[in-house]
Amino acid sequence: MEALRVERDGAVLRVTLARPERRNAFDAALIAELTEAFAGVGDARAVVLAGDGPSFCAGADVEWQRSSIDLSYEENVEDAMRLFQMLEAIDSCAAPVVCLVHGYSLGGGSGLVACADVAVAHPESVFGFTEVRLGIIPAVISPFVLPKIGSAARRYFLTGERFGADDALRIGLVHEVSEEADQAVLGIVEALLAGGPEAVREAKRLARERPEGIETAHVAAERRTSDEGQAGLRAFLEKRPPPWREQ
Repeated sequence: MEALRVERDGAVLRVTLARPERRNAFDAALIAELTEAFAGVGDARAVVLAGDGPSFCAGADVEWQRSSIDLSYEENVEDAMRLFQMLEAIDSCAAPVVCLVHGYSLGGGSGLVACADVAVAHPESVFGFTEVRLGIIPAVISPFVLPKIGSAARRYFLTGERFGADDALRIGLVHEVSEEADQAVLGIVEALLAGGPEAVREAKRLARERPEGIETAHVAAERRTSDEGQAGLRAFLEKRPPPWREQ
């Protein structure tokens, strides 16, 4: 991979956007590599998504945008679907995804942040859904952004204005703002590793799929009777660490 750096650190997979000279802006290669990386996380218990250089992701690459001007309607659909599939691969990744944001996170960059399970931002981070200022709209990222920011989209999608980390926290795009964002991410990863590996993945699925009624009882019973659930409950009652904490 040329636009992306993927490193395994024990149970943690680190995925880093590696086009700092372009502020990690999207192009076809980066989109393809991100899709591949998040489709192949294997048994990783957490994935940390970050960016090299001065910014997390400044949106769409200028040259990539230039090349798209002459695409037909059908080609535009195909182009947009590749972006959607990348975002969906991150959003639906079986392992929890923690995003470390700094610098600019604009357009599709803010879409990436919305796909993470937990997002931590440096205080100087800048966000924005700036598409309307180019005469287009954030359609492809909207299925991932709207569940996070809700009615705030009525302002930020329409104005295209940039906003800071505190506003991103207020509207729910990020979960924490910290001067020590790197350390905050390490703390979140440690918390993820404290849970049962299968349970954490199932908890993510629970939050995404939102079962109701009798289905919730079946889900609860399945986890309680699973090998991991039995081991965890017995360890708790016997006042000893669960198996996954002994590794």
